[in-house]
Amino acid sequence: MAATFPVDRLAAPSLRLSHPSSLSRRLLLSPSRLSAAPLPRRFPSRIVAMAEPKPRVLVAEKLGAAGLALLKGVADVDCSYNLSPEELRAKILLCDALIVRSGTKVGRDVFESSGGKLRVVGRAGVGIDNVDLAAATEHGCLVVNAPTANTVAAAEHGIALLTAMARNIARSDASMKSGKWERNKYVGVSLVGKTLAILGFGKVGSEVARRAKGLGMHVTAHDPYAAADRARAMGVDLVTFDEAIASADFISLHMPLTPATSKIINDKAFAKMKKGVRIINVARGGVIDEEALVRALDSGVVAQAALDVFTKEPPSAENKLVMHENVTATPHLGASTVEAQEEVAIEIAEAVLGALKGELAATAVNAPMVPAEVLSELAPYVVLAEKLGRLAVQLVAGGSGVKSVKVTYSSARAPGDLDTRLLRAMIIKGLIEPISNAHVNLVNADFTAKQRGIRITEERVLLAGSPEDPIDSIQVRIANVESKFPTAVSGTGEVTVEGRVKDSIPLLTKVGSFQVDASMEGSLILCRQVDQPGMIGTVGSILGEQNVNVSYMSVGRIAPRKHAVMAIGVDEEPTKEALKNIGDIPAIEEFVFLKL
Repeated sequence: MAATFPVDRLAAPSLRLSHPSSLSRRLLLSPSRLSAAPLPRRFPSRIVAMAEPKPRVLVAEKLGAAGLALLKGVADVDCSYNLSPEELRAKILLCDALIVRSGTKVGRDVFESSGGKLRVVGRAGVGIDNVDLAAATEHGCLVVNAPTANTVAAAEHGIALLTAMARNIARSDASMKSGKWERNKYVGVSLVGKTLAILGFGKVGSEVARRAKGLGMHVTAHDPYAAADRARAMGVDLVTFDEAIASADFISLHMPLTPATSKIINDKAFAKMKKGVRIINVARGGVIDEEALVRALDSGVVAQAALDVFTKEPPSAENKLVMHENVTATPHLGASTVEAQEEVAIEIAEAVLGALKGELAATAVNAPMVPAEVLSELAPYVVLAEKLGRLAVQLVAGGSGVKSVKVTYSSARAPGDLDTRLLRAMIIKGLIEPISNAHVNLVNADFTAKQRGIRITEERVLLAGSPEDPIDSIQVRIANVESKFPTAVSGTGEVTVEGRVKDSIPLLTKVGSFQVDASMEGSLILCRQVDQPGMIGTVGSILGEQNVNVSYMSVGRIAPRKHAVMAIGVDEEPTKEALKNIGDIPAIEEFVFLKL
């Protein structure tokens, strides 16, 4: 028996991607296309090679030589640093990609100024708080970062600040250079046996924990998204935020700057800490209320702070934190090693170039999280999904009236083992692009559907059998519309199309209540006819006389000599005369030409 499971609809894009290496079939993320690479055709076709212009990449902040070399190998690169907002908006009109670090603000005005040409923004580093993700998503622009290349460098800098602060390295060095010898003044504290609370147990936080354990420290961590088993394997106790800050001798911050974490270390938090706690921040300046930290330092609640980041960078010359005698300050050096800078440059260059070539970047931050193995497995179904959406909307009389779409995935896999977000995006693309001037891609699909008032509902039908293939079939139904090909309306009153993948080739298998077997490539003519001899030859002759090449014909019928649906694949668009001649055949009751 088949069971139906409702699933979420129009979910907001996730902010992280697991890390694919490369895809056997690339997913095109350009504003005009998002589909898998073409599958092998059943029939020979002529291929015309055309030289495509190189994409243009604007590098707005300094990037390592290795990354620039990669970019220049396939793109026209404009290295223009220290651009004013006006200059950036003027240049972006000509650019397919933009690469920045933390110093360039990429706001809504930049995306609006691009006129839809900007396809990818690369942030050479981890944080993306200087990029307006909502505006990027609305304009179909992928945002990628380089989250792994500087992980070790940032962790090393965090440990360096920890030890330097504990032993007063910076202050005693300054004292020595001023001609003093103050051994008794700069007595430090030991790290062995002390508790380090790590707030943010991601890549950098985990690396800091490993190093702190090596120094003999007891490590706790707070991160609502961290896996408890991973923490246990490292000998780290996951605790609540209040437990972490209350028990810590040292607190190291490694969380992103979000509305939830902005000024999370504030007067209220300081009141819960041990007197004499020491704080390290190599994450983002905005996670600390800087005025509250000054008060905590002055009162002795915080004995020392070591800061690599600030709310405003560079901070003013009169910044009280920088000038405080109990603060060790560095100018955002977390990723500033020779090795890290080159690795960041390479990682962001590869991510940007991959996105420009159509690959779903491993480090995309405003696209659904789809693991690499899932992407590879779903590649032919991606093509099927878009073609079904494209075909369904063309069967509607007055496509602008599409408001309610139901997608059904039939599969032998359990609901938790089938990720359909990518397929939903492709169906939306197929539904919207043929009837509008919108450019839909994986990044903006859900937003674009919601903006147009199209409600996408998904369900899964659990089949008995082997779950070797991820999906048995995909069905798309459009409710409350009329059809220009009434046969496409099923018994439920909805325009209905269904397809499956066979031997990596997407096939149309059902139109309305009729079974068909049509390869979904090129263009398609659907005819409802009286089932009688000679129909295939008659239609084929009309198309042949107009020099229209037929790639296949398939007939589905309810019973011999009753009614049938003929699907005809054609390589060229038939002339109006040819279509009229087909429609004039007495046995043909209705027909429609569809571009796939």
